[in-house]
Amino acid sequence: MSVPARAGPEQRNVLCEMQEVSYQLPVAFFHDEPIGGGQVTSGSRVLIVDDDELILASLQDRLARDGHEILTASTGREAFRALAEGVDVVVLDNRLPDVEGLEILRRVREEDATMPVVLITGHSTVEHAVEAMTAGAYHYAAKPVDPDSIAMTVARALELTSLRQQLRYLRGQNQAVSIIGECTAMLQVKELIARVALSPASTVLLTGESGTGKDLCARALHATSDRADEAFVAISCAAIPAALLESELFGHERGAFTDAKSRRDGLFQQADRGTLFLDEIGEMAPELQAKLLRFLEDKTFRRVGGSVEMSADVRVIAATNVDLREAVAAGRFREDLYYRLAVVTVRLPPLRERAADIDLLAAHLVDTYNRKFRKHITAISEDAKRVLRAHPWPGNVRELRNAIERAVLLARRQILDVEDFAVLGETAIDPAVVRLPAGGVDIREVERSLIEQALQRTGGNQTRAAALLHMNRDQIRYRMRQYGLLKPT
Repeated sequence: MSVPARAGPEQRNVLCEMQEVSYQLPVAFFHDEPIGGGQVTSGSRVLIVDDDELILASLQDRLARDGHEILTASTGREAFRALAEGVDVVVLDNRLPDVEGLEILRRVREEDATMPVVLITGHSTVEHAVEAMTAGAYHYAAKPVDPDSIAMTVARALELTSLRQQLRYLRGQNQAVSIIGECTAMLQVKELIARVALSPASTVLLTGESGTGKDLCARALHATSDRADEAFVAISCAAIPAALLESELFGHERGAFTDAKSRRDGLFQQADRGTLFLDEIGEMAPELQAKLLRFLEDKTFRRVGGSVEMSADVRVIAATNVDLREAVAAGRFREDLYYRLAVVTVRLPPLRERAADIDLLAAHLVDTYNRKFRKHITAISEDAKRVLRAHPWPGNVRELRNAIERAVLLARRQILDVEDFAVLGETAIDPAVVRLPAGGVDIREVERSLIEQALQRTGGNQTRAAALLHMNRDQIRYRMRQYGLLKPT
């Protein structure tokens, strides 16, 4: 008997033990003592599903003595109703009048991949055990069952679940530190990421300009989710030609194309039970968009050149710096795919909308590059801070990071000053040093001139010109109309 490739570490240990006992199926797969010295985790909701009234009563009585709230069911229909009420662990008979226990197990795992399910059966075989563990059973036991043994297994499962939740919380706390920002917009982003991470949402769309930190947020979302122990796989849809991107995502069979000399797993398989991050999703070719939509709808796919239907449990996080609604209107992006991806949308604000975070970000980056370059920068001068706050940052946090990296690397003193940020150029204007001429100035002429310069610099792109002037598109169009700069359509 071979160990299934998708079996987890616990499953592999169990199956290897089965090989060592010459295929004699043990009653219990795990050690006799629970994790943490034998403490029983009480106060949880346990669902027992069995059509044998004696087994149901004995297990109910034994588990209730540990302080658990017990729900019972004798059919699959009753089990699904009980599951809808919310439970912490399931003890499940494999043979029910209306459905196989394995079918319930699979449905449970689809809804909640962390739910412990203890499967019991009166017809134990090695093949059935392998199938149960591959499907995600926490434990497999043969009848007649020992209520004390099942109670101990339930305690172990609940304690392991509790430990995983604590680890996810601590991991989330650590990860949250790397998402720097205390302005209202960023606090809302961090709260939304935390809520989405632990939700069953299978697709998430991150929007925002280039350099706003979509990759970081995708990693934070994964790290604080139930999938954190599995793979995080990332790919840019703009960096690879469409024909190769399909192979990258779905894999290919040997001989599928000229250079396909062997079969290869795609990223969906590699990210099974984990997270796949599709950056620059707006650049994906239309023909590939249709295949992605099919996968998102039913979680199945075929390798390039293959005919076998495969499946993968993957959370897809897509990111874009273009307006997908405009792309849909222009026919460049499928409308049905857009709505499938945008069930949960997180917008990352540009740096110009979070000027209050610039000092915080700059200090964090100085610490980062101090360690990297073994420098000892102690502070940023107040004048330099004003320059940083006044800069429009069209490249967002990525541009700020590059500016700080260069300043720390080339600094001759322990305090960064204005001259250390000369690379920002003439757009780094400190409002405090702009002086009103003695004879006054026509503010309308100044405003008109700045708008003309912004439009010239951006090739007439009104949205980008507005960003340079810290306006929105409606505001700059209003002023352009006032000054006769708006060309008639």
